[in-house]
Amino acid sequence: MADYEQEQEMELEALQAILMDDIKEIDPSESGIDTNSRCFEILLSPQDDDFDEAAHVPVQMALVFAHTEKYPDEPPLVNIKSVRGIKPDDLTSLKEKLDQEATENLGMAMVYTLLDSAKEWLTEKYGQNAGDEEPDETEEPAEEVIIPHGEAVTVESFMAWRERFEAELALQRAKLMPESALTAPKEKKLSGRQYFESGRHITKGAGTVAEEEEEEEEDIEFDDDFEDDEEDMLEHFLAEQTGKSSA
Repeated sequence: MADYEQEQEMELEALQAILMDDIKEIDPSESGIDTNSRCFEILLSPQDDDFDEAAHVPVQMALVFAHTEKYPDEPPLVNIKSVRGIKPDDLTSLKEKLDQEATENLGMAMVYTLLDSAKEWLTEKYGQNAGDEEPDETEEPAEEVIIPHGEAVTVESFMAWRERFEAELALQRAKLMPESALTAPKEKKLSGRQYFESGRHITKGAGTVAEEEEEEEEDIEFDDDFEDDEEDMLEHFLAEQTGKSSA
């Protein structure tokens, strides 16, 4: 018995040195605990001491405890009270948590351990950042607004670009034609469209002189996709202009 009393007294002295004015002895009738032993009340707030109290949620609770005859080989008697702003259901949840931790710490002085756990719980539940919610991972991100850059497109600038584009295209196609087609006599030289549509040379004697003259008068034409679908060309032009602006 003497060893238990001595250990309990040493724990009380340590708590009073650490907590100072935050711990006080109260009458057992005010404790809410069914005991005639000495009862002590410790006030807890969710914020740390170096924060401005007015900037935080106005909540506070009291942890009341009393030593049993064989403490610390038995858990202490504990009661949790709301001084202001603590919900009854939360008090019940915290009491269950502290009872479980007391059972796990039998054989050693544990009041300060329970006190620290209660303060951590209070800070998480009612502290300054307790109301912050995690972002919803399933929430779809807002659509990105693409702001166009570069020079404004006019009819004149587009037509000028189109002429350059078609000239470059004709040059590239000419490079793909065999040398024999480029060096043939003028009356037998194939047009760009005829070459790509036929895929072969016109054999000798296949046409009349009139047909050869008609072939001479036919202008070089380009794929219908380039001439008819001006939207694709405009997109290509805008991309080119944007690239120049970024550079």
